[in-house]
Amino acid sequence: MPQLILLNKPYGVICQFSDHPTHPTLKSCVPLPGVYPAGRLDTDSEGLLLLTGDGTLQHRIADPRWKLPKTYWVQVEGEPKEEQLEKLRQGVDLGDFITQPAQVRRIETPELWPRNPPVRFRKTVPDCWLEIIISEGKNRQVRRMTAKAGLPTLRLVRVAIGPWRLDGLQPGEMRQLEVSLQDLPRPGAAGRKPGAGASDRSQAPAAKGGKGPTFRFARNRKD
Repeated sequence: MPQLILLNKPYGVICQFSDHPTHPTLKSCVPLPGVYPAGRLDTDSEGLLLLTGDGTLQHRIADPRWKLPKTYWVQVEGEPKEEQLEKLRQGVDLGDFITQPAQVRRIETPELWPRNPPVRFRKTVPDCWLEIIISEGKNRQVRRMTAKAGLPTLRLVRVAIGPWRLDGLQPGEMRQLEVSLQDLPRPGAAGRKPGAGASDRSQAPAAKGGKGPTFRFARNRKD
């Protein structure tokens, strides 16, 4: 079966293997030949990145037609009002396109690893964390969405893609799985639990209730 790599991409690492003049690349995290990202994650964003050497699997994961849900924990500047959250849920006009409806809820401060460099805060402006689930993945989409809603993003961590999640991976750490194409979510069922033949049976975090996320990392409130 095809191999899938789950990587916790650190902040500042660019999603390419070729050398870059100012940023570390995936070579600093993934010492394996012949694998490529199935999708991308901005250089200034952190968290789950999927890689594989299987072209069919890579296309299946990255192709937007399959609409695999992507779950982000987003630290935003400001105290969100319900109308701002509802704007994110209904879809945001970003000028070049209108985003599809998203699942958005406020969450407790998650227990994450310290970011390097730390987030810059303004002492006079509050901040909070949101969980945002989208099925798209256009360039800097989540950051643009929150900015349009008046909630600039301070820190962005992707914690799940479809049925795969970080599950305790620290920055730069990876986990390898065997994945059957037959067990991947079908259109209209993205995010469901893989079938019995899949090696990874975890799902994206539930978006119900008001409790915070369940992942456990070293707590660091102010990064």
